[in-house]
Amino acid sequence: MPTPADASVALVTHPVFLEHAPWGYHPEHPGRLEAILQRLEASSLKPRLVPLEPPPAELAWLERVHLPGYVAEVQRRVENGERLLDLGDTYVNERSWEAALRSAGGAVVAAEAVLAGRVKAAFCALRPPGHHAEADRAMGFCIFNNAAVAARHLLAVHDVDRVAIVDFDIHHGNGTQHSFYDSERVLYVSTHQYPFFFPGTGDASEIGAGAGRGFTLNLPFPAGTAAPELLAAYRGPIAERLHDFRPDVLIFSAGFDAHEQDPLGGFRLPTEAFGEITRVVMAACAPSTGGRTVSCLEGGYHLQALAESVEAHVQAMLEG
Repeated sequence: MPTPADASVALVTHPVFLEHAPWGYHPEHPGRLEAILQRLEASSLKPRLVPLEPPPAELAWLERVHLPGYVAEVQRRVENGERLLDLGDTYVNERSWEAALRSAGGAVVAAEAVLAGRVKAAFCALRPPGHHAEADRAMGFCIFNNAAVAARHLLAVHDVDRVAIVDFDIHHGNGTQHSFYDSERVLYVSTHQYPFFFPGTGDASEIGAGAGRGFTLNLPFPAGTAAPELLAAYRGPIAERLHDFRPDVLIFSAGFDAHEQDPLGGFRLPTEAFGEITRVVMAACAPSTGGRTVSCLEGGYHLQALAESVEAHVQAMLEG
């Protein structure tokens, strides 16, 4: 018997994401996605996960966020066999162009599936990640900004007035913030490690500009932050702001590198904290979203902790 839409979560992924691979050691590697998929396959959640294949993003989708010249440059450099797109941390190989297209495309079709009511929510197991990608440059392992592309698509094509993007990756999503810094239609919320941490943005004074002033909410925390402090922010000012904003759709930039075992981060969150963050945020948005939620994978570099945290996150989306 098919699982009803209100009891299912789309799982958006594609084999090409495993073919986007580094030339040597790199923390963002295909094993991350393999660990996630193996964990979900073996979990009790599997019967409620609906596979959804991501198409390559159309250029028009990308160019709502990225400059056309940058998009063309990525394709040219990949096809020319280059290995790096930025100053050293965003690698590419011969499969990276298709992977990047399908990663952004996956976020878009997930948003459409959720908006149409075909599924309750969607988890996009995408690679490469996206939240550091700027309009005109790759950065921080990211090529195209998947969450931003999905948000722009909803606002441009569908009857959607407001989108909330909640980023719980330990690294500030500079690219996403800059994409909507002057917009009152997207509320960008981020908790992250700061200061003296990549990418160096995300001070609490960064609140948006022009019409978007007050629609960026940064809550920076120092290294060593544990679950009680972070969860207090989600249950307090974040939940209040999301409830007041009344988004039509919620998008997570879901990075799991705030886990206490993660080698790149300095927070001390246990696995269950990611489920609690998800529940609190979805509950705050529920009066206006009706549960419509899309989650795009960002960071997380300890394989077991990543896989377990994704399971907790998806479980909470099913409950929300």
